[in-house]
Amino acid sequence: MRPGALRRRLDHGDVGRMSNGNYMMTGLHGLDEPLLGNRDYDGRHSEGKTPECIWVEGQWKEHLHWAALLFTNLIVQWAQWIANIVLGSVSFIARILPLPSNTQSGSNWKLLEPALNPLQEARLRSLQQRLGIPYDGSHLEHQEALKQLWKLAYPDRELPSLKSELWKDMGWLGPDPSTDFRGGGFISLENLIFFAKKYPQSFQRLLHKQDGNRSEWEYPFAVAGINISFVLVQMLDLQSGKPSSRAGRRFLELLAEDEMAFDDLYCVTFQMMDAQWLVKRASYMEFNEILKSTRTRLEHELSLESVSRVKDLPAYSLLKR
Repeated sequence: MRPGALRRRLDHGDVGRMSNGNYMMTGLHGLDEPLLGNRDYDGRHSEGKTPECIWVEGQWKEHLHWAALLFTNLIVQWAQWIANIVLGSVSFIARILPLPSNTQSGSNWKLLEPALNPLQEARLRSLQQRLGIPYDGSHLEHQEALKQLWKLAYPDRELPSLKSELWKDMGWLGPDPSTDFRGGGFISLENLIFFAKKYPQSFQRLLHKQDGNRSEWEYPFAVAGINISFVLVQMLDLQSGKPSSRAGRRFLELLAEDEMAFDDLYCVTFQMMDAQWLVKRASYMEFNEILKSTRTRLEHELSLESVSRVKDLPAYSLLKR
């Protein structure tokens, strides 16, 4: 994703420094003339005036000068007081209405911590527990899940051993799929199985690259799926206690409507990624760029006011059962 246009904004620290009044000159430091007014410094007095008159006149000018100085200082103090009220109001509003902050994916919005209802809390907690499970190749349940994925992908082919060159046909990088999960965790395997079960037609078409004019160097299907799981977790801010990003907050609304919202969103994202791949005529070396553009597109669709369920996303229409 290309860097956005440069933006300038006032830093909160700058506002605080300005409110201290250090940017203004007040009191005696602002004077450029002697305190006692326009006197002759050579000791001579004006002709035709008695010393008493001259003294009275000097005292009068001195009083006028001090009165003007006090009035000026009063005006400055009032101006500072008004400025402090204005700046204080801005700071208060800034705390209520959050400012945008840049993330690795571009401009995003950090919002106040959302208030969740009991259903959302329970579903978010369940999802985050799933996220915390790493893939363990020695775990029997994980082995069975991997075998299930093969059967869903290739119902007419014989199941290979857990370490076989045949796994590369599905898009694993080596003969041992367990080495490709890395940060994806067990949930990325669950996502692939969910995709194959709920949207078998789309799953098969993506697995076998049946849509559009394909590149000679295609993305590996299974590993791409693991990357999509990882990108979704990052985009939705699911590793924090409560998602505070704009996309994360919208996702919580979807989660309230559907317990499997994350898995459905995964399927939409996979299909969207393949569509981006075809439109941009991408090849293997451009996979990360396609992931970024897919994320940007998905964030946009999640921001639409008409979206209250995953099925409301425009890209959902791309999925075929």
